[in-house]
Amino acid sequence: MASDGEIDTIYCWTYRSIDLAMTIHSKPKGESPIESDAAHDGIAVRQIHRQATECRLCGSPRMAVVLQLGPTPLANAFPRHPDEFADEQAYPLDLAFCPDCSLVQIVDEIDPEVMFRDYIYVTGTSTTIAEHNRAYADAVHSHLRLTPDDLVVEIASNDGSLLSCFRDLGVQVLGIEPARNIADLAREAGIDTVSEFFSDDLATELRSARGPAKAVIGNNVLAHVPNPADVLRGAATLLADDGALFIEVPYLAEFLEGLEYDTVYHEHLCYFSVTALLRLCEQAGLSVLGVDRFPVHGGTIRMRAGLRTSHPHHSDTVLAMAAAEDVQGLTTEASYREFARQVEDNRQALVTLLESLRDRGHRVAAYGAPAKGNTLLNYCGIGPDLLPFTVDQNPWKVGRYTPGMHIPVKHVDSLDEFAPDYILILAWNFADEIMQKLETFRARGGKFILPVPTPRIL
Repeated sequence: MASDGEIDTIYCWTYRSIDLAMTIHSKPKGESPIESDAAHDGIAVRQIHRQATECRLCGSPRMAVVLQLGPTPLANAFPRHPDEFADEQAYPLDLAFCPDCSLVQIVDEIDPEVMFRDYIYVTGTSTTIAEHNRAYADAVHSHLRLTPDDLVVEIASNDGSLLSCFRDLGVQVLGIEPARNIADLAREAGIDTVSEFFSDDLATELRSARGPAKAVIGNNVLAHVPNPADVLRGAATLLADDGALFIEVPYLAEFLEGLEYDTVYHEHLCYFSVTALLRLCEQAGLSVLGVDRFPVHGGTIRMRAGLRTSHPHHSDTVLAMAAAEDVQGLTTEASYREFARQVEDNRQALVTLLESLRDRGHRVAAYGAPAKGNTLLNYCGIGPDLLPFTVDQNPWKVGRYTPGMHIPVKHVDSLDEFAPDYILILAWNFADEIMQKLETFRARGGKFILPVPTPRIL
């Protein structure tokens, strides 16, 4: 774990770099500040924010902005102290649809060095994810008939929670995790981890040093990279001829059906359909051999792909899924325009509900400080006047404040002292797990609020 001083250094660098690298002019909601590379006292300064002008998949310049969530701070940049509020930066958060390849993506990119080198999201705090990981490792192990001589590589391996399941099954593992503080946690848990951003060039080096991988895994990482084709090319470079790539991403169909607009934040550059994944794999020399659906994270698909040299064609089942997406409207702009209209309705309904509860004297708190929650809080303008605090199990978030709206993040035990009447579940993708943990709260008459797709009281 990184020391507090190391994290402060990152934050100071972030704020200082922004001060030096860009001039920010006030503009109407949804428009971007003007930012550029610059030099200060002869020192070159990196550009922190840029706007994509071409589709990340097909290169088309015809992207259509379909949803504007307004200036939003980085979802995992939790201030430690009110003294930091004045230095907090916000960036446009616009969702776009490419009519030429149907990829859904955000326009704004933040330098990955700012977002990911020091990170406070860890995968090991949820029992739901722990169970998913164990089943995941068992399925891959069985499908590929892994042996102790086989290597499993995970891209963006976080704290090594998934790789530890493979290690326990007796195979060799290697993690790639650019967040140095998180990579340290993985190493402490005995997971060999490289602290670098994954790329095709890095894959070439790793294959030379470690040999080919029987399995390459990427969970909830493909959406985070500005050049997803390069990541998949790197995976193909690492793969053994009889190996397989496994990629998990939130599913675009569930995103639309569940009105999951709060999963839009600066870390999530792309939102994938099967249609888009097929095109992406073709660019990387891969064939999609299977796609399975899972309920985690509000609806996830796991893609299994192999080298095109070994598997010349996509599976017929996967091609049928892509054809169904066309019928469902995932490849038409009108579907996303309607989505944006429903998002505005959700904002009005959620704020009205919380204001009504407050005005009637009810005590309301929140559970979770997830990245998605910060998009929702900022877009809806929900601050401490409506939610005096939220709680979280991640010790790196406890004691901080949510980005932008500055709601205090407290330990879960604070709920007992405050005794709320209602709890808004910001981490709604873990709602079942959370409600089980708070069964005593429900037994004494407490109620839960889920914010999407329609605010509702349980």
